[in-house]
Amino acid sequence: MKARTLKENKVNIITLGCSKNMVDSEVLSGQLQANDIAVVHENAKLDHNIVVVNTCGFIDKAKEESINTILDQVALKQKGRLDKVYVTGCLSQRYRDDLEKEIPEVDAWFGTMELPLILKELQADYKAELLGERMLATPKHYAYMKISEGCNRTCSFCAIPLMRGGHVSRPIDDLVREAEGLVQKGVKEVMLIAQELTYYGLDLYKKRQLAELMNRLADVKGLEWIRLHYAYPSKFPLDILDVMRERPNICNYLDMPLQHASNNMLKAMKRQITREEMEDLVAAAREKVPGICLRTTLIAGFPGETRDDVEELKDFLQRMRFDRVGIFSYSHEENTSAYDLEDNIPQAEKEARAQEIMELQQEISYEKNQEKIGKTFKVIVDKKEAGRYLGRTEFDSVEVDNEVVINTADKLKVGEFVNVKITKAYDYDLEGEVVKNS
Repeated sequence: MKARTLKENKVNIITLGCSKNMVDSEVLSGQLQANDIAVVHENAKLDHNIVVVNTCGFIDKAKEESINTILDQVALKQKGRLDKVYVTGCLSQRYRDDLEKEIPEVDAWFGTMELPLILKELQADYKAELLGERMLATPKHYAYMKISEGCNRTCSFCAIPLMRGGHVSRPIDDLVREAEGLVQKGVKEVMLIAQELTYYGLDLYKKRQLAELMNRLADVKGLEWIRLHYAYPSKFPLDILDVMRERPNICNYLDMPLQHASNNMLKAMKRQITREEMEDLVAAAREKVPGICLRTTLIAGFPGETRDDVEELKDFLQRMRFDRVGIFSYSHEENTSAYDLEDNIPQAEKEARAQEIMELQQEISYEKNQEKIGKTFKVIVDKKEAGRYLGRTEFDSVEVDNEVVINTADKLKVGEFVNVKITKAYDYDLEGEVVKNS
């Protein structure tokens, strides 16, 4: 079958991995749109002729998904359904030389910082004046906002600095302008993301400036929720908690990946913090921001992890009672310092430990949700699905946290806020009825 070369180009961008990748795809889309090139995200119609796959290279499962997606697109090209397949993102940055040999059918490979080169390949001009402009892949009422790129940490398990380089903060004024532009598009909630949020500003301003950025963003009219993701616990700037408490449009929500709780494991992971210091930090957060929702992420099966380490982690979770927990099985990554350690725990055992920890957290989550029955929360309406409205409280981020099933006979608008009285609670979700203002 002959490829459709006479039609105008239409680019489909497929994004894999984290929200930081999604922002990169949105920026690429905005640039293409400004060059009058048709562009879509995750296009199911297959009426495009060019694909850009934005890959993830974080852990084994993500790498496998990225490679499978590339192979799927190459197969479409070989059938004449596509003219060009391009690959960018973390996997491409990290393994470009190997991948070029393994999958020669891909037309070009690009690293994480090569946006101008992708545009050139697509016969588009890089428009520097579009700083912060992007075509949102999210529903229009919320957006991710990347405040920095890269990471200066040397956590032994993590390959992100290999793929994203060192920490580079974006100027506060640029971020405020971006937030104002997002609000004009209808965005009501922004989620601040970075490889490491709490390092923000050290490179540009010679001091941590996340608190200042939060205050400036909280002044943006129409921005109703500001949410913090990926805060590193070591040398945590406590002033951000004061701003969170004082500014009503900053969600009482903190995503702070801790990775483990055993001091043996924390040292081996090069986390620069002890269990005791983490417990003090959690206590300080709850004291400064009463009712704060704390989310963390953990790793199961790191080299040398013993049953004692697992039990210590479970004890830590019982004591800390986090609102939200995610967990990964350890992935042995080349060129990280942990790669020199023996990956001595079988995959099945890693997954069993992860499951054991999540079962404990499931009980904690259920108990915490039960406490919400009878209480009323401000909820943002995210979507209508199977005849029901689904939303979130300020204590829930998109996709990773709880949803609220909203029972109402009225028609609601996606993106609006309603007050919901919780009537039922499950392990990870809530159900409630709209409370009308009298």
